[in-house]
This record gives sequence, structure tokens and C-alpha cells, in this order.
Amino acid sequence: MSELLEVLSPVGDMERLYAALDFGADAVYLGGSCFGMRAASANFDAKTLAQACKVTHERGKKLYLTCNTLPRNFEIPQLEGFIKDAVDAGVDALIVNDIGVFAAVKRFAPDMEIHVSTQAGIVNYATANEFYNMGAKRVVLARELSLEEIAEIRDKTPKELEIECFVHGAMCVSFSGRCLLSQYLVDRDANRGECAQPCRWGYHLMEEKRTNEFYPVFEDESGTYILNAKDMCAIEHLDKLAKAGVNSFKIEGRAKSSYYVSVITNAYRKAMDIYRSNPENYVLPQWIKDEVFKVSHRAYCTGFFFGHPKQSQYYGDGGYIREYDVVAIVEGCSNDRIYAQQRNKFNKGDELEILSPEGEPIKLIAEHLFNENGEEIETANHAMMELSILSDIVVPKNSIIRMKK
Repeated sequence: MSELLEVLSPVGDMERLYAALDFGADAVYLGGSCFGMRAASANFDAKTLAQACKVTHERGKKLYLTCNTLPRNFEIPQLEGFIKDAVDAGVDALIVNDIGVFAAVKRFAPDMEIHVSTQAGIVNYATANEFYNMGAKRVVLARELSLEEIAEIRDKTPKELEIECFVHGAMCVSFSGRCLLSQYLVDRDANRGECAQPCRWGYHLMEEKRTNEFYPVFEDESGTYILNAKDMCAIEHLDKLAKAGVNSFKIEGRAKSSYYVSVITNAYRKAMDIYRSNPENYVLPQWIKDEVFKVSHRAYCTGFFFGHPKQSQYYGDGGYIREYDVVAIVEGCSNDRIYAQQRNKFNKGDELEILSPEGEPIKLIAEHLFNENGEEIETANHAMMELSILSDIVVPKNSIIRMKK
């Protein structure tokens, strides 16, 4: 077992940064104001990046900054300033894809750790070794690899080269996300962080002389979403990935909610802790398996880890499965009350569940519900209202109160 077994969580803003850190991430990755593959997420400017690094380092964790788009000529002059801002902020590593960007990082920040992005499409040990020879500290392998291929890359590369793999989240129908469909259809370049996700759309055929007649495109009897990939979930296989040589276990989702970041980070944190405590007898409790279904998600699969994913495409529809709502965030516990701030409507008597970083979710019936003045109420129906619930349960601040829909 490697000494480094890192749970790496996605961050889109400061709220999600705190969520990742509170729920056990060893490291986080995020995007700056440019050169990142999630142009639609909030991202960080120089000031907020420095703040994020400070918060992360105070917790003893690491922060990696994405710089993994394919920049055009007009963007090259911006690289020096971007890299120097990263150095000044205290970023622990830059995630890069383009060879020119790689060279710029070596030139402007020779001491900066470089992680080679999954966008580089690394699928063999020869490429991994060349990036190591160029000065890379880590390679983020392409998603399209089996466990056997990962193990061979580990066996035939220096042990000092770290290996990172995606283990959870959205997958792309195109190889390692290098897709032109969005650019062709709506002029939004997926390779510059602007993907409109047309792979999630439903499609029909139209015969050229019958312009108003549309025919469904059936891959099979289940539906028409022929480009729509399932989400990846490898939480039951962390032991196999670790034994194959993976050092960093990456969760996809920089554009996802803080709730998603909290729940999925917590699940992988708990799973990793169980594995580390007894690597030869890794058995995952049912409650951790259940957690990954309590966020908004598509149908799950295990990607390419166990060979060609014949069942990785999802033909039912283009949307998400969502069974739980966050109803409040805990602000503190005292005097037999849980004090919280409302997020979604719930009522007196509702069956709730509290998720904290400390362990298994806790059931709670809201038998007595109070407003900020201590007056008993029947419903919490005002956005962001301060409230309390009568209970002797004590959980940390920022624990999540949720309810099954």
C-alpha cells in the first residue's frame, strides 16, 4: 500500500472549499479566472485564490490549481501573470495539459509542482515516463484505462511519480473529455472549459425532404440518448485501485453543489479510512454505499476499470436522479437544541437525517420546531431563516440536515 492515498475533492467557490475540508478532503482542486476546464463555475481570482490557499493550508491540506485548457495565441501573454499569481497565493501544484503551458510553468515557477491533466490522454507508461523526465510530479491518467493497465503504468514508472485517477462523477462520451461536439453545435469549446454537454441531449433523425418530421434515434428499446454516459462510482473498489498503484483518488464535480461535495467527499473519506485501517480485509459498510445515492446523480457504473464498459451508456433520459433535499445547515448545538439555518421547506414532525463528518448519518424527527425568537412553529418555510429543533443530538457546525423527497 502506498504511503500517499489522497482523497481529492472538487471546489467551485469558498462555500464548496469549506465543504470539502470539513468533510475530510486531503486536497482540493479548483480553477482560476482563466485557463480552467470549468468556465461556467464560479472560479477564483488572485485575491480569493490566496484566501483559499490560506484556509486550506491552515487545515494542513493541499490545493491544486487547474491550468489545463488549450490556450490560443492571444492568451499566451497572460500565462506569466497567471502562474506568478499562483505562486504568490501559495498553490501546491498546477494541473496542466498543454506542452507550452508546461514549459511556461517551468520557466516562471521552477519550484512549482506540476500535475499533468487527464486532458493529456495518458494511457501508457512511455508517456508517463516522458512527462516525469520533463519534470512532472504527478500524472492524472485518462479515464479509459483498466486496473491492469494502471498497474502496469505503476510498475514501469519511477515510484516518485504520483498517479491520480478519477474515481467518482460525470464521464464524457469523448476520450478524456477532448470533444468537439459542443463547439460544432453551439460554438462553445469543450477544450476551453465551455462545454454545453450536448452528449446529454436527446436526438432525432430527420430525412432531408421531410423537414418537419422527426424520428427518434433508438440505440435499443430503452431510449434515444445515444451519447449520454453514466456517472462513475468506484467507492466499492478503492482497495483494487490502491493495489494497482493509485495515489490520488479524484472526485469530479467543480460545478456541483456544496452538498454534493460534502456527501461524496465524506463517503470516500470514510471508505479510505476503513481501507487504510485494514487493507487486506476491505469491507465497506452499507451506509457508505448508500451515501453516493443521496446526491443528485446519473445511473452509476465503474467506468473502464474492469475492461470495456459495455453498460456505461445511459439511454433513459439526460437528467439526474435526485432523492434528497438539504433542508438546513447546522450552526451549533446547545441546551438540547440544534440551531440551524434553513435551506428548503420542511415541517414539524418530518423525519430528517443529519450528516456530519463524525460518522454514520443520524435520524431525527422534528417533533418541536422553533423560529429565531424561540416560538414554536409548524413549518420552516422562509429561505435562510434561523431556526432550532429540540434534540439532545450534538453534531459539528456545518453538518447537513436533509430529508428524503
